[in-house]
Amino acid sequence: MASIMKGEIVVLGSGTCVPSLSRNPCALLMKTGRSHLLFDCGPGVMRRLLEAGVSIFDVSTIFLSHFHPDHSGELASFLFSLKYPAPSRFSKPLTIIAGAGFNDFYRNLKAVYGSWIEFPEDRLTIVEMNTTAEDRYVTPTFTVVSCPVAHRPESVAFRIVDARGRSMVYSGDTDYCDSLVGLARGADLFVCESAFPDDQKVAGHLTPSLAGKIASQAAVKRLMLIHFYPACDAVDIENQCRTTYNGPILLARDLLTVAI
Repeated sequence: MASIMKGEIVVLGSGTCVPSLSRNPCALLMKTGRSHLLFDCGPGVMRRLLEAGVSIFDVSTIFLSHFHPDHSGELASFLFSLKYPAPSRFSKPLTIIAGAGFNDFYRNLKAVYGSWIEFPEDRLTIVEMNTTAEDRYVTPTFTVVSCPVAHRPESVAFRIVDARGRSMVYSGDTDYCDSLVGLARGADLFVCESAFPDDQKVAGHLTPSLAGKIASQAAVKRLMLIHFYPACDAVDIENQCRTTYNGPILLARDLLTVAI
């Protein structure tokens, strides 16, 4: 029997909508077995993929946590680029997994871009996850579990469990919510937004101590903080997180690679 390939996470963006030379908008690449999974598709993600040594044609699944432009703004360009030079993409179907409402979102994109971002039905699969309760989607190589989170009506967090049983949870943008605690329970790696320092809390986003609180309540094995607004660079966010979580903490930076 062939051995199961180890997985890894590559941070494609550790920042936000605020333009930065060092931090792209929040995005992740997960390599599991022979699958390349892209989490969020904001500005600059295709360039970061190339810097990580991955072609856009390697990506099998795109996950969108929600539809804000810093998380979805390069999707149309990504789809357009897959079609040229034709027909290279058509040898490998693409799946897009997002919260309820994505079909309407994609229909509106096609109203603008038309055939430039359209694919035959057997080459593009769209999966809408429930935004009112936990949901599940199973593939031959990994399982997706999602839950609604407190940010936008379409917002979902994702838990990926690979063929070895290893798990990664990606919060997307969110405020504190019990559903995320449940989804992250016992995760091998919990990638959690930590947008603002503790004394600059903004509705719909987490701070380091709140991210740590969720990680502690969920008893995750490792916590990676991500989605840093510029204010986070001026404070010790790891120390703020340590007030509520005493496990291993990683601070995301663009192109950081973590084994899972």
